[in-house]
Amino acid sequence: MVQIGYTLMSEQTPARELVDYAAAAERIGFDYAVISDHYFPWVEEMGHSPYCWSVLGAVAQATERIPLMTYVTCPIMRYHPAVVAQKAATMGVLSEGRFTLGLGAGENLNEHVIGEGWPPVDTRHRMFAEAVRIIKELFGGGYVTYQGEYFDVDSAKLYDLPDRPVPIGIAASGGQSADLAAELADALVINDPMPQVVEHFRAAGGQGKPVYGQLALSYDTDAEAAKQRAHKLWRWSAVGGWKVMAELPGPVNFAAAATTVRPDDVAQSVPCGDDVDAVVQSVKKFADAGYTHVALVQVGHDQQEPFFDWAEKELLPALRSL
Repeated sequence: MVQIGYTLMSEQTPARELVDYAAAAERIGFDYAVISDHYFPWVEEMGHSPYCWSVLGAVAQATERIPLMTYVTCPIMRYHPAVVAQKAATMGVLSEGRFTLGLGAGENLNEHVIGEGWPPVDTRHRMFAEAVRIIKELFGGGYVTYQGEYFDVDSAKLYDLPDRPVPIGIAASGGQSADLAAELADALVINDPMPQVVEHFRAAGGQGKPVYGQLALSYDTDAEAAKQRAHKLWRWSAVGGWKVMAELPGPVNFAAAATTVRPDDVAQSVPCGDDVDAVVQSVKKFADAGYTHVALVQVGHDQQEPFFDWAEKELLPALRSL
């Protein structure tokens, strides 16, 4: 059975409400929760972007059973990998083993703020592989000294570790990143249904490991209102794929890139309205592609409470059939 998660979308939600939503997701029966790790929202209309690690600490205390995950953290610029390892280990302790560290190579949108420029994609991938190896070594509990092509670590050690090392998920979009996930990660993360990447991951050594995806939806009893809200807040997702999205530096750039995106364009990939079967069929695409976990994003933070009521009574029972 596919595990159904809930996305704490920090780009559209104030920090305190994220904590409340995590508790609500646990209460109504979501299987796990993920949180985005951003410095900026995708477009200005989303309006928020609190520091997700502070939120996660609060969520760990406000919940009891629901597994938590970053979706995803970039450990190559804004955060040094040694600091990411410390944050993740602390979350493993606070959550009593419920935390998974989702990692990815990042976007210019969030990483340019430190003023170091945005490296070419091949450089970013080499930096990312180096960062993951440092994090895994620090999770081992001993002193780590490392001199790499991009990162140095001088006699670092984590003193507060969970009973078991924090699992690592790696975001992938092709064969190279799927190979790295198969080698170093405990799970694969891909937003969209990409069966060929899942197959590559499993053939490269990822057989039996979880595969995480994510589906945005816009619930509303008024389907047209749902579509318009999805266009307003989610049009950035249709700007041309990850190769474009990773390069744009700010919310205004995403808005400019999405000027020709129509509401119907967004609705092609974002179920809009209250049609349960439309969401079930969208999740089924992930299940058929070999995904074990799918996290749902409700577009619009002011619509979360009606979404939770609908999810508890109608959507989650229907998704259990998968």
